[in-house]
Amino acid sequence: DANYLIDKAYAELLEEGCSIVKPLLGVMIEVPAAVYMARELGNRVDFLSVGSNDLTQYLLAVDRNNARVASLYDALHPAMLRTLMKVVEGGHAAGVEVSICGEMASDPMAVVLLLAMGFDTLSMNSSSLLRVKAVIRKISIANARKMLADVLVFEHPSEIREYLQKALEDEGLGSLIRSGVPCTDGY
Repeated sequence: DANYLIDKAYAELLEEGCSIVKPLLGVMIEVPAAVYMARELGNRVDFLSVGSNDLTQYLLAVDRNNARVASLYDALHPAMLRTLMKVVEGGHAAGVEVSICGEMASDPMAVVLLLAMGFDTLSMNSSSLLRVKAVIRKISIANARKMLADVLVFEHPSEIREYLQKALEDEGLGSLIRSGVPCTDGY
C-alpha cells in the first residue's frame, strides 16, 4: 500500500511538471516479526534498516527504561546477534542494502560483529565516528569474521563482552572501549 501511494504521489507531481527524484523506500526492522519477513520486505523496498535499540528491547522482552529489568537489556545477547544475521541474510537475498542504527552501531565492540555480519551501513551520531572509524581501520574483515564465529558459541552477553574487550585490547584499541576515557590513540 505504501509503495502504491508513493508511486501515485510521484506520478502526480511529474504530471504537474515538478522535476523530482523518486525517494528510496525502506523498512525499519524493529520487531521480531519483521526479522522473519526480511527477505519478503526487502523484495518490496530499496533498503532495510535495523533499529537496534527497539529490536533488542522487543526481542528480549525487556523495557530498557524500567530500572527493575533494564540490566537484562543487552544488544550483544546471543539471540540478538543471531537475529541481526538473519536480517542481513534476508535483505541481501532480496538484493537490498541493510543498515543499522541505534546504540549498537556506535559501540566499538559491536561494530566488529556488525561488519562481520555484512551490514552495508552503520548510522550513528557524530560523537561516535572517531571510535568506530578506528575499529574499522584496525580490524580486518577476516579477523572480524573470526571473532563473530568465536562469540556465536557463547550463551551469555557477558561472555561475548569479555571476549570482545580482550580482542580489542589485543589489537591496541582498549582506550576505545573504556567508558569515560577519551579517544587519544591518534584516531
